[in-house]
Amino acid sequence: MAIVSALMAGAAMAVAIGLPTPTRLGLLDTVESGVARSPRHGGGPGGLLALVGVIGVIGIAAAVRPAPAAVAIVSIVLGRRARSTRVARRHRDAERNQAVEACAVLAGELRSGRVPAEALTAAAAVATGPSAVALEAAGSAARLGGDVPAALAVGAKASAVPAFLFGLAACWRVCNATGSGIAAAVDRLEQALRAEQEQRRAVDAELAGPRASAALLAVLPAAGVGLAAGLGADPVHVLLYTPLGLVALAVGLGLDLLGLWWTGRLVEAAGGAR
Repeated sequence: MAIVSALMAGAAMAVAIGLPTPTRLGLLDTVESGVARSPRHGGGPGGLLALVGVIGVIGIAAAVRPAPAAVAIVSIVLGRRARSTRVARRHRDAERNQAVEACAVLAGELRSGRVPAEALTAAAAVATGPSAVALEAAGSAARLGGDVPAALAVGAKASAVPAFLFGLAACWRVCNATGSGIAAAVDRLEQALRAEQEQRRAVDAELAGPRASAALLAVLPAAGVGLAAGLGADPVHVLLYTPLGLVALAVGLGLDLLGLWWTGRLVEAAGGAR
């Protein structure tokens, strides 16, 4: 029964990690003026049924064995949080990478003699996320004679690349005031973005080792439990059905999570804000 309960907790965690994340209304999931945004991760009927099934299984288990049910609930919460963090990081990285390409497209379009409204629209088609929305809004403002820097600055607040949008707004403002060419300023902005991108990739490569070590250390306790079970012991029963085991499990999980959190903070500080 102990092994079955543990397997149920693991299955619940696996299902929870794989469930689609309900979509929040925001810039990442908006479609404006024909520009496609980041893909939705809508729940859908299948995801909802899976979620109801997991909740039902845990509810039944809680009535019989509270300890395994509590482990399953904690696993689900942590799994969903980890998955949401990974998805958000992928969106941020994609927006940063595409912002560099959008800046290159914008510079090329301006050098070729395209009007600013068309150049901004072409750049928005390459960008993704809030930066694409901001570029599209700036293109509309330029087409209608509005305030392009203001449109870029508003979009920068929700963007993963605020330096790109704020820098572009500053270039636009200065060039309009001095009458100088905007293409040369955008070229210099693109060079700065590419340099920052290369630096970020180099830092990520250096931090890959510490991240992998942290992940390995986080799963070692589970590997130890599996090894003990393979040697004929019954660690799952001890951890889930004895007072001392429950205390050891709670303390161990707490220290493991604290270690992951602290390692994440150290990696983030070493790599800069992501």
